[in-house]
Amino acid sequence: MSDMTTTPSEVKDEPTNGQERQQYLRRAPQTSGDTVVAGASHVVLIIWSIVIVVPVLWAILSSFKTSSEIFASPFALPAEWSLTNYKTAWDLAGIGRYFLNTVIVVGSALVLVMLLGSMAAYVLARFHFPGRRIVYYLFLAGNTFPIFLAIVPLFFVLKGMALLNTLPGLIITYVAFALPFTVFFLYAFFRSLPDEIAEAASVDGAGLWSTFFRIMLPMARPGLASITIFNFLGLWNQFLIPVAINTKQSNWVLSQGLAAFAGQMGYRTDFGALFASVVITILPVLIMYIIFQRQLQSSVTQGAVK
Repeated sequence: MSDMTTTPSEVKDEPTNGQERQQYLRRAPQTSGDTVVAGASHVVLIIWSIVIVVPVLWAILSSFKTSSEIFASPFALPAEWSLTNYKTAWDLAGIGRYFLNTVIVVGSALVLVMLLGSMAAYVLARFHFPGRRIVYYLFLAGNTFPIFLAIVPLFFVLKGMALLNTLPGLIITYVAFALPFTVFFLYAFFRSLPDEIAEAASVDGAGLWSTFFRIMLPMARPGLASITIFNFLGLWNQFLIPVAINTKQSNWVLSQGLAAFAGQMGYRTDFGALFASVVITILPVLIMYIIFQRQLQSSVTQGAVK
């Protein structure tokens, strides 16, 4: 009689954890079709990476050159590695002041939109009350409304509130602009959380606020990290809203400052300082992504497993 015994590893179910599942799929046998798809995917990703990385590296390299060096040999190394262009951009072009304004506006708006958006999404996802679906659909409708259609009424609303051409007015506008998508994105994460955990917290004496901030919110950390990056990118690179409602130069943000710096001297623009300004602008975005990279990958993996 043949031996019918099996080892525990032979009867082990397919893992559901994201990292363990990836390791399991790597060990699984692949067909020729899988190999072709994997190879084509890697080629596309390599090409896409080159398209993204090369312009960034070129901008960084050009930020250390003079304008004459940039036109003479765009891809050559600079004759002298100097921070003169960065000093010129930061002080003479006013990028330092615009950078500070952008940090204040985007930082404040990001904190407010994440706090208000997570609370609104949690209530809409976990509580049942009259009009809940209507409120949720209104948030969805906010995602479909083009922002340029609201510029004129927004201008007069902020003017009536004495917030036109002010940083607080820009912060409030940014929050209103990012809130619908934040609620829509986090709604699905809070809906997927198990009810048993909230019930157990209630049995242990935790109130609604304690349950939300100490239990449910940390469980939605991957979703929070993803939407934080999306909101940061959208608000940091925003141009139309500041141009329309923030025309006071002392309150300009980076996008306005870069546009003005690029066009104020026509063909006599200091391209070395301009590239330095671009590097200063994209550096916080890279730092933000590096900080939340693991959480973002975790959220994508969890979504794929679900």
